[in-house]
Parts: sequence; C-alpha cells; structure tokens
Amino acid sequence: MSFAQPATVDDLLNYRLSRLLASSGALVTRICEGRYGITRREWRLICILVDHGAMSPSQLAERSHLERPRVSRHVSDLVNKKLFARVGDSEDRRRAWVDITARGRALHAEFFPESVRLNNLVLSTLSASERATFDKALTKLTHAADELVKSKPLPEKADRRHGGRRRGSVGRVDGLPSLGGEGRAIPDR
Repeated sequence: MSFAQPATVDDLLNYRLSRLLASSGALVTRICEGRYGITRREWRLICILVDHGAMSPSQLAERSHLERPRVSRHVSDLVNKKLFARVGDSEDRRRAWVDITARGRALHAEFFPESVRLNNLVLSTLSASERATFDKALTKLTHAADELVKSKPLPEKADRRHGGRRRGSVGRVDGLPSLGGEGRAIPDR
C-alpha cells in the first residue's frame, strides 16, 4: 500500500479511513442500537449537544458534518425518544433550538466512558509517540480537507428538483478529465 502513489482503492486515504471507521465503529454501533436504541449518528448528535449546549438544527448539522434534512429526521427521532427537546426562541417564535434532556444526559454519562474505552483499545496498538504523531497528522489532514472544500474545486451539488443532473450521470469538472462524456452515464458492467 502506498499513499504516495495509489495503485488501487486500498491505497486511497479516504478508503483506508472508511475501513478504520467501519471496523472500529462496529462495536459502538452495536451498543448504540442494541443497548440504547439509537443510531451511531444519533449518538454523535447527543455528544455534540452535551459538549456544546443547545443550538439550532442548522448549527447542529454543520457541527456534525451531516446534511440538514438528515439531522432534522434524527432530531425528530431523538425528540420522540425523549433524549432531545425543542426549545422555542423567545426573540423569534419561528425558530427553535435543540437541547439535550436529562434522559439524554444520563445516556451520555453512561455510554461515553464505554466509547472512550473502545477508542483506547484501538489506539493502544500505537505507542504514545505514534499516537501523538497520528493526532498531529490527522489534524493537518482534516485542516487541508476543510480548506479544499472551502476552495470549491468541484461544482455545487446538483439541484435535482430544478433540472439538475441525475445520479449516475458524469459531467466535466474543471481541472479534471471528463468521465464518460458530458452528461452521459457510465454504463453498468
């Protein structure tokens, strides 16, 4: 495997990180779903509210790196489970904030130490020096990826409701060679 000259998908950073997340997150997911009846994404939202306090659904979506409609569905589910509460904005009655409930805090207090333990089991394969180096490298990579997204090297997502490209079509992206021609779908094999 080589990050310097990727030859297969196994050499790509995002694929490797995805595999790590899938493997290391599998236990957390099983505990979330089996013991607490929540998804891993719902767990992420619970942690964010515990750590950062009440916020708007849009802020929660931004902080969690999830799309707003998906966060909205998760918030509704968490409100139904009595882990979140919607709190009206006293200055603007059209707006609402999302806050963690006592029940949500109790779930977090019970499960977070277990999450830390599982996290530490995975990291225990690295020496203290390797963990520090990995942490620094991961911070740099995340910053670089955030900057790349801000620079918008790719077009915005298609607005499919108003005639944007459908899934499966591949068009030209500035600076990148065209795949399958302008607007043509790549054939399934």
